[in-house]
Amino acid sequence: MTSQPQPHTLVDDQGQVAYGTFPATLARINGRQADYRTPMGKPASAFARHFHYKQFQYFGLISDQLLAGCALAHTAYLGMAFFYTFEPGTGRLREYTWRSPLGRDLAMSDSPRQGESRFQQKGVDIRLGYREGDNSALAKSLSVTLDDLELVAHMDEGADYQPMSLCTRTGVNGWVYANKVAGKAVTGTLTRNGQVQDLSALGACGHHDFSAGYMRRETFWNWACLSGRVNDTLVGLNLSCGVNETTYSENCLWVDNVMVPTDGVVFDYQRDDLMQPWHIRSLCGQVTLRFTPSGNHRERLNLGLFASNFNQLFGRFDGELRLKDGRTLPIESLYGFVEEQYAKW
Repeated sequence: MTSQPQPHTLVDDQGQVAYGTFPATLARINGRQADYRTPMGKPASAFARHFHYKQFQYFGLISDQLLAGCALAHTAYLGMAFFYTFEPGTGRLREYTWRSPLGRDLAMSDSPRQGESRFQQKGVDIRLGYREGDNSALAKSLSVTLDDLELVAHMDEGADYQPMSLCTRTGVNGWVYANKVAGKAVTGTLTRNGQVQDLSALGACGHHDFSAGYMRRETFWNWACLSGRVNDTLVGLNLSCGVNETTYSENCLWVDNVMVPTDGVVFDYQRDDLMQPWHIRSLCGQVTLRFTPSGNHRERLNLGLFASNFNQLFGRFDGELRLKDGRTLPIESLYGFVEEQYAKW
């Protein structure tokens, strides 16, 4: 995959959006400065420029003993946050969802390199942080403070890490910038009822997603991610079907710090029973996986003009990654996530 020149901001002074794959994470996603048009080519109204712009950011925590997922989403009409923890050993799932009309309780960073996104309501304080250190090394952080729980997690990418960073067209007048990170270790602690779990001791790894843009009014996607260790090798995976596939694709895997693009992906699963095994394969033959769900975090909301049918399942992957250099990495009971998502926003 050939990368485009690295712009400082996604949108230039003339309102033109940079499309393509980029070698690094962009400094600023100044999406509302884009020359956004109606489908008939006229300049969009101020109302459309504001309310058609969507943003979401996600931090996933993966280990054999603890899984956690946290997302902040701003649809302009509505701000949303969710957080859950799942313990594979006991099957215990704790899940939370919060909503904020017009996103009044939500602030989103426009930079995946510097800044902070936060959601704050009574008894809830969630912060997603972005920091650029020496040698342009990036770090992501997540803090969740509830009445009886506190999570503090850090994921350092390091100076040599290759993220997935791209911008694709969506429909006649839209676009999406997506930045994905996986296959990196996570440090920190989870404190519940006075008991502290050390994330390093759990061997935790993470996945991060920073996405923003003028997305399709109605959209649907499948997504899969894993992050963990195969012997001494850190591996990560980010696969999707239905979004970010126009000319450029977000589908990739990571082997240590190296990002390896893959072709399109087939998701084979039973839509009427999502808890049955999923089969996921890439057309290039690099990815052949079976996903066995352990649980499902579900969000369903239908307000007519705004709707969401969201399933994020967590469970185990088995199969193999066949690399172009001839290596085969066996995937044996590595935990991760898959999604089925419909959104009208």
